[in-house]
This record gives sequence, C-alpha cells and structure tokens, in this order.
Amino acid sequence: MSQDIAKWIDHTLLKPEATPAEIEQLCREALEYGFAAVCVNPPYVEQCTQLLRGSEVKVCTVVGFPLGAHTTAVKVFEAQQALADGAREIDMVINLGALKARQDEVVREEIRAVCDVAHARGAIVKVIIEAALLTDDEKVRACELARDAGADFVKTSTGFGPGGATTHDVALIARVVGGQLGVKASGGIRDYAQARAMIAAGATRIGASAGVKIVQEARAVER
Repeated sequence: MSQDIAKWIDHTLLKPEATPAEIEQLCREALEYGFAAVCVNPPYVEQCTQLLRGSEVKVCTVVGFPLGAHTTAVKVFEAQQALADGAREIDMVINLGALKARQDEVVREEIRAVCDVAHARGAIVKVIIEAALLTDDEKVRACELARDAGADFVKTSTGFGPGGATTHDVALIARVVGGQLGVKASGGIRDYAQARAMIAAGATRIGASAGVKIVQEARAVER
C-alpha cells in the first residue's frame, strides 16, 4: 500500500482564503507525487485544468459546498459550469435537512440530477453525506439513496462540519454500498497511519490537504 498511496489521494485545498498561487503549488505537488486528483473550489477549476492538461491527475471540485443547502437547480448549474471548465470529478453535498425529514425522493432526485449532467460529460460524482451530522440509520439511508441515484462514490465529510472521517463511518458506508460504489474518506486525515486505517476500513479514495505528508511518511515506511 505504501508504494501506491498517492493514487488513493485527492490532494485537497478548499479553504476559502486559498490564492491562485497556492492552487498552482497544489497542482505542482499533484504532478510530482502522482495524486489521483486535486480537489478545489469551483473558481479554480479552469486554472487546474490548464496546469494539469496532459497528465493523469484529475480535476475535482465541490458542488453545494459546504452546507448542501442550495437548491437543486443551483447544484446542477454549479456542476455544469465546473464540467465546462474542465472538472472530471464532482463532490456534491446532499440536502441534509431533506434527508433528516425523510424526504427521500427529494434527496434521490437531486443526486440523480447532478449525476445525469456529470455522466453525460464522462465525469464521476461523489456524494458527501456529512456523516458527523447523521445517525447511523440516516447514514445508511443516504448511502442507499446515492446508490439508487447513480452516484459513483459516497464521501464521508466536507471537512467543514463538526467532525471528519472515522473508521466506523467508512466501514458502515463500505458495507452498505457493497463494492457497487467507491468510498471516499475525507476530513481530518493528517498522516499515513490514519490514511492506512481508512483504507483498511474500506475507503477507496482519501481526501486530504496533507497528501504530501502522507506520501512522505509512506515512503519512510518503505525505507
């Protein structure tokens, strides 16, 4: 695992004060270390697309971020704009209030709407359920709705909520999606030991701003 850990990581910079220079550095690191993707806010998708053109590093962006409290039409428009700018992976936050109110059709159809526009452009969708705000029963229902709506991944957290990824949540999500969807662990993963624990629990992708540190620690383990 240590040799390939970079390929599991979405190298992430979503802080609101991120500058174009910091985004450029993110992309340089992604190219140097061979990360799966960079994950940035929508205004930086076009810059990343230009910097990463011709490489295997994908450009990922967020939709309905970080609260999920946008209308479906706004989330669809965000996705369409990001795809036009070059994004190939969309991480969308679900309507958490609708999920808690058991308005399952609302949640399912919103996910489906974003998936439809993304899949039409050859992009994938990761559905962020913000697990720290949900009961285990709600997590299960969110995963089932994401699966039924055609999502490609379920993602634990935005990194801006009250808690990040836990091995409990990753294992629960992996059990529910049963290999049909990917599982992205994100939020608070700061070192190789944590990343390795998430993968052992069932994660197939790691979202982290500490990607360089994780890879360097993995390489140290190899030595």
